Amino acid sequence: MRDTISGGPELSAHELFDRAAGLHSVRDPYPELNELRARGGVHPFDLSRRYPILAGAVETPACIVTSHRLVTRVLSDPQTFSSSAYSYKEAAGRNILQMDGDEHARYRALVQRGFSRRSLEAWSNQVFAPIVEGYVERIAPLGRADLVADLTFRFPIHVIARMFALPEDDLETLHDWSSGIFLAPVSMERAMQCSAELIAFLRPFMERRRREPGDDLMSLLATVELDGERLSDEDILAFIMVMIPAGGETTYRATSNLLYALLTHPEQLRAVRSRPGLIGAAVEEALRWEGPITAILRYAMCDTELEGFEIAAGTHVVVSLGAASRDGSRWERPDAFDLHRRSRPGLAFGWGTHRCLGMHLGKVEMEIALRTVLERLPGLRLDPDAADVHIAGDHFRSPRSLPVRFDAAA
Repeated sequence: MRDTISGGPELSAHELFDRAAGLHSVRDPYPELNELRARGGVHPFDLSRRYPILAGAVETPACIVTSHRLVTRVLSDPQTFSSSAYSYKEAAGRNILQMDGDEHARYRALVQRGFSRRSLEAWSNQVFAPIVEGYVERIAPLGRADLVADLTFRFPIHVIARMFALPEDDLETLHDWSSGIFLAPVSMERAMQCSAELIAFLRPFMERRRREPGDDLMSLLATVELDGERLSDEDILAFIMVMIPAGGETTYRATSNLLYALLTHPEQLRAVRSRPGLIGAAVEEALRWEGPITAILRYAMCDTELEGFEIAAGTHVVVSLGAASRDGSRWERPDAFDLHRRSRPGLAFGWGTHRCLGMHLGKVEMEIALRTVLERLPGLRLDPDAADVHIAGDHFRSPRSLPVRFDAAA
């Protein structure tokens, strides 16, 4: 499924999503974010100019929160700062991202069983590792590869499809539909088209799981009960329509950033290679240093204030995870990538009651990808012939490519 914007070339929904999210348009947002944080923890903000993918290119009162202290305060207070502001809910359906209070707690309790550490440990050996190993084995004899195109972009959506027991014949189409849903702020027509096609694709599988449940995540959602209550068909569809792009997009970008960080810090790459016990620390530091998403949105439900800054009811509050993750009051040398630093809880997956359900899933996938790359691609290094490899993006951040060389397998 293709589309054209402004007379330009045909673009997939995923390519349009990258363009709308400002991917690759900003190389380094941190000097500006650091300067804002140095002047105070909260400021007026032009949301439509900077993050149109969050709320649509519309004029709306907005402010940005930049300090770690205030970011965690906002995310810990869903009664004042609601998560209901996302404008793609028309395309994605009402889902856990827009819920607050008791409704959110009940829904989360129903679905979180499939995302516990114990559940993911079982998935990791049976599903995650074989998928990642399959992609790495294809490039191992070549001696060179693009780790984004050949690995990080591909394996997360494959993992999600396997967890929901969806056919793997056309993962690219599945990824494209799911990315298209989040185009709602810039192309509602395209978002609704992607939503309709994805629902039509998913519904027969969901109905089959109701009749004949298996051991996959969709079956768990179709059969799980809490105090006699089950999820409705629409609840399940809305959750899957968020889970697929969230699991695909954030994990692919986060894993790309992790590999970039180590490839551009060879001494730390050597440390992880010689001491695999550092893999978890490398994942945590990469998520802090270059998280896949720099900001999330909240909505002021009433008049309030943050450190003397007056916020009127109805204001969109941009919660800058990127700025807060580089806050020098919490981390020494915050702009440096250092996997040896003292571990502290990060913000890449949010904070408070809305912290991402897929947090452990994403981390496990990142750890498996790094471990597999280190084991199967000896001598891994950036391709010396590659020009200007870097991370970029405003709202979503990742490298466009990661050209590498390594010792080819026999």
